[in-house]
Amino acid sequence: MRDIHRVLFAVKDPDARRQRGIDKAIRMAKQMGASIELFHAISTPVFLDLQPLTGTSIADLKREALELRLRRLEAHARRAETDGVTVSCKVQWDYPPHEAIVRRAKQSEADLIIAECHQGSRLKPWLMHLTDWELLRTSPVPVLLFKNTKPYQRPAVLAAVDPSHAHAKPAGLDPKIVEFGDQVAGSLRGSLHVMHANYPSMFGLTLGDPAFDAVTLAATYEQQKRKDSADFKAFADKAGISRARRHEVDGEPVYAIPKVARALRAQIVVMGAVSRSGLKRVFIGNTAERVLRDLPCDVLVVKPPKFKPRVAERLRGMRVVAPAPLMPLPV
Repeated sequence: MRDIHRVLFAVKDPDARRQRGIDKAIRMAKQMGASIELFHAISTPVFLDLQPLTGTSIADLKREALELRLRRLEAHARRAETDGVTVSCKVQWDYPPHEAIVRRAKQSEADLIIAECHQGSRLKPWLMHLTDWELLRTSPVPVLLFKNTKPYQRPAVLAAVDPSHAHAKPAGLDPKIVEFGDQVAGSLRGSLHVMHANYPSMFGLTLGDPAFDAVTLAATYEQQKRKDSADFKAFADKAGISRARRHEVDGEPVYAIPKVARALRAQIVVMGAVSRSGLKRVFIGNTAERVLRDLPCDVLVVKPPKFKPRVAERLRGMRVVAPAPLMPLPV
């Protein structure tokens, strides 16, 4: 796996006075020995019918918006450069935001995308925003989603794997999860832990087969659990994970992963995203989608080695909305 040399941090709001997410990302880049680009996509639509009222041309509006937001980003970049971090800034008119981030990551050859989770309601303070989901689904570059702005202090990094592929993960994904997790943990002077939720999928085994009574089903389930346990041991042995840092737990991943993360006080959980065939788009696996909502820490999502992005390479530019035609009044 390639080292992390270039980090792209997606800035949601350059005008915000407090940018703790930027500070956290810059500190992380410094620990990794990587450069970082502060990127913002202007996706706000421009309505043509407002132009006569403001007296500003579309070209002037485009230029002024770019210059203003670039100045905001450069102010943060100047602070970071005093810490010895190479920082660049980029602002583009492009939409939707998640596609703009994926396009820019490819243009800049970023090795890692960092974004802040959009804050939700008070009852669900980290409810996932549509842009967050789409970025995780479409990016071929690993995405680290900040769910808080607390700096890392020798973090415990938890990699969630499924060597038995009971939950539809491609065979090459688990090694990539562990490799990337180990790379991040090493750069941040943290520790890597690997876990497996041993919960065999029995879906489809008994459909139309009268031979599968309750006793047979229970025996088959226990046999599969032993196989899954052996698969996890073989995987962890091959990856060089010490016994003290491997965690096999019984139960569904959606409950087991947050439980282990809390027990370890993990600051990052590394998970994989899978491609669902036949839907003509890429989805985070159902397990990951449910787990992401419950995790108390940051989430790093990686894709299979042969993942192909479904995002057009060409920038869309400014989103211009023409005024709606006036409807004739009834006579």
